[in-house]
Amino acid sequence: MTHHTRQRGFTLIELMIVVAIVGILSALAYPSYTSYMQKTRRGAAASCLMELSQWVERNYTTCLAYDKTGANCATTLTSAALPALACRADSAGSYTFGFAANPTASAYQLNAVPGGGQAGDTKCATLTLNNAGAKGASGTTPAGCWR
Repeated sequence: MTHHTRQRGFTLIELMIVVAIVGILSALAYPSYTSYMQKTRRGAAASCLMELSQWVERNYTTCLAYDKTGANCATTLTSAALPALACRADSAGSYTFGFAANPTASAYQLNAVPGGGQAGDTKCATLTLNNAGAKGASGTTPAGCWR
């Protein structure tokens, strides 16, 4: 006596429907995910700019000039002289931090220039912070970049 059992499984049509649904969901989710990651990295860069600004201001209280640092305030302050903060290391693949130009005795502007995975952030692009506390961005819609 032979028993025939029916094999059960998915038909090719059912499998193609599932693949199509997964593709549609992925197409909707991926842009949202990349936007979320850009906002997160941007927030971290803004925080790092604030921390660097605080360092520059503390340095100013010692040297009474934004363009000097070091022992006896004998060293010219440049982007290379900015401290190696943890936030800079954490954002190294996404942003480069430094001065827009070498600071003067009475003024400076710090920049966070996007790169790597953040290079596609055209909304905010380069974040800026100056000695007066003015926050800016060079992107297409910079209004909400510092929130």
